[in-house]
Formats: sequence, C-alpha cells, structure tokens
Amino acid sequence: MELWLDLLFGNSIGLMSVTVIATTIALMGFYTFYFLKKIRQSDPQQK
Repeated sequence: MELWLDLLFGNSIGLMSVTVIATTIALMGFYTFYFLKKIRQSDPQQK
C-alpha cells in the first residue's frame, strides 16, 4: 500500500503512469462491453 501511495503522491510521473494504466483498463472494459452488446444485437440471418 505504501508503494501505491508513493506512486500516486510521490511525484507527477508516478501519478501519470497510474492514470494511463487506469484509463487503458477503462477503455478495454468499455470496448469489450460495446463489442459484446453489438454481437448480441446482431441478426444472425443477415449476411
């Protein structure tokens, strides 16, 4: 826990690294949800 607090509040580079990682995970989650939603709504008979 001390490592994370040092990364978040120790310097700006650590904060930006954690922000980039969190944003990447959020985008991956959003695109996965969107992709699965589109697959379920697609019509299998349409080609």
